Amino acid sequence: MMLEKTIKLNRYFDYYGPLLTDRQKEVFKYYYHDDLSYQEIADILNISRSGVYDTLKRTENFLIETEEKLGFVKKYDKLIKELSELNI
Repeated sequence: MMLEKTIKLNRYFDYYGPLLTDRQKEVFKYYYHDDLSYQEIADILNISRSGVYDTLKRTENFLIETEEKLGFVKKYDKLIKELSELNI
């Protein structure tokens, strides 16, 4: 389940990452791309561990809500599926 969530959030990040603040991008990348712990991220960014947690949760929620509203990832997946069925 965690792997599915990670894959989904990384895909959303690819699409909606430019809409995030620099701090949100930084925390997301450290956690999901570099596999750092909350404490390691907190030490690097000189913020509290709870600050890392809050930023990460807000970022995850933003990415999920943005996909629910815009649906770009879902539309892209549908288009790729239709194209593959056409053998293009």
